[in-house]
Amino acid sequence: MQQADNILQQSITGCILGTAVGDAIGLPYEGIPKRRLQKLKPPLDRHRFLFGRGMVSDDTEHTCMVAQAVAASAGDVDEFSRILSSLLKTWLLSVPAGTGMATARAIAKLLVGFPIEKSGVFSAGNGPAMRSAIIGVCFGNDPDRMRSLVRASTRITHTDPKAELGALAVAAAAYYSTAHHAEDDVPAHYLEYLSDLVSNESGSNELLNLIAKAAASANAGETTASFAAAMGWEKGISGYIYATVPAVLHAWFRHPDDYASAITGLIECGGDTDTTAAIAGAIVGAGVGVEGIPDIWLQELMEWPCSVVWMEKLGRQLYEVINGGIAQKPIRPAAPFVLARNAFFLAVVLGHGFRRLLPPY
Repeated sequence: MQQADNILQQSITGCILGTAVGDAIGLPYEGIPKRRLQKLKPPLDRHRFLFGRGMVSDDTEHTCMVAQAVAASAGDVDEFSRILSSLLKTWLLSVPAGTGMATARAIAKLLVGFPIEKSGVFSAGNGPAMRSAIIGVCFGNDPDRMRSLVRASTRITHTDPKAELGALAVAAAAYYSTAHHAEDDVPAHYLEYLSDLVSNESGSNELLNLIAKAAASANAGETTASFAAAMGWEKGISGYIYATVPAVLHAWFRHPDDYASAITGLIECGGDTDTTAAIAGAIVGAGVGVEGIPDIWLQELMEWPCSVVWMEKLGRQLYEVINGGIAQKPIRPAAPFVLARNAFFLAVVLGHGFRRLLPPY
């Protein structure tokens, strides 16, 4: 029992920090087409956002907000929705850079008074998938609870059923990585598990077919970049959830115990590199724990006030809530610090934007 508890604690923290590191490693290359990325030939062995240091984007921030909402609600779905809605509103008011259009529109609706059940917009973007892995780690052993929380997290911002199914597939992968990552033939067993999980969900066959193709490609030893090219995503992995999720799962299938290879394989595909690497980092990180994430990548993550230490504290709090079943007041950074951080982050992002105007093209 003690060993199982230790594994859960390691998986929760590994999922949060795995999201953050993948996000930060992938962020400098977000939106760069694969062809130009190949010309730039960046060594993907360290952070390159700001003089060898890394910072995180909305992918990590949303994962941390979901973790806070779970901790403050102890998994009660209605309370979780209320708290996550409040956190999202505060987050948008802090002027984050690079917010997805659907997410921004939905939160804006919340800010002007729309109820939670009417705030979402019809979109199949990958926003819900970037924040759902931590739900799977915490509640994968309770499929009904996991499904309900993923649905609540998704529908606050996205109402397209594809967004919900993709987010559920990511949550299920994170749980499977936590509980079964050492098993043989992970792709086949995960696909069977997911098929049972979504058997009653309308429109699930399209996603299952895409994931089956990813599993077959991974079993054949193909790289994630080769799989992406075969699927017609040679320009890069887009933010469409039925492109993001199969690509991410392919990287996990190929490297279930190799954190660095999983996320760099996705970054080499180009496109929405921070989100794809963040989601893969969450899934693999849940399986390998913090010890499986390159230590130098953690050390060189330059975040404040939501630092690595802060995220570790959040992981411990979340574990205590899941283990004890008693909600706790979420730990939250001071708003003025977040505003100052976001202003600095935006300046660095703009610097990257100007750099992209220069060759090689």
